Amino acid sequence: MSKNKILLTKNQNHPNTTDIKIFGFWIYLMSDCIIFATLFTIYITLVNNTNTGPTIQDICTLPHVFVETIFLLSSSITYSMALITLKYNKTKEINIWLIFTAILGISFVYIELQELYYLVKQGYGPNFSAFLSSFFTLLSTHNLHVILGIFWILIMIVQIHYQGTTLRNQILLKCLGLFWHFLDIIWIILITIVYLLQII
Repeated sequence: MSKNKILLTKNQNHPNTTDIKIFGFWIYLMSDCIIFATLFTIYITLVNNTNTGPTIQDICTLPHVFVETIFLLSSSITYSMALITLKYNKTKEINIWLIFTAILGISFVYIELQELYYLVKQGYGPNFSAFLSSFFTLLSTHNLHVILGIFWILIMIVQIHYQGTTLRNQILLKCLGLFWHFLDIIWIILITIVYLLQII
């Protein structure tokens, strides 16, 4: 057997490095799913333990939730545009879409923090009742993930500007895309369980 055939056989028997890394990131996302599933279960269990305080109907502002949802779902679209542009190795266009994504993500975080700050200012912090404790924990955990995603986007903008679309950066962008879309899915589940099902 020739040397080229041996190398070809080895390549066929070993999975692509990119696929292995993306698969590993999928495993991480599965662990995140367990975390959020636990938080959703805790919230559903404690939602009626309000300690004579406000219920979700009292604190929910659907216009804010609608605007937050628009920002986050729009950021998913802009990130998808960045991945599409990645195929053509247009670094400037990729970074432009990433900047739009970061701005939308920051807008989402700002509105969410405003909502939580307003509750604390009214004296309804996470220590007021079991319901508010689970509410704050669930929203803050999702918010923290979005903040981490924004930092990751900013790091990628710098790396792509100086390094271009190297194989490593392509893998990181794909993993970040999985992470960002995952946060959108979690948000849709969150607003359904926390807001819509409790109000309708």
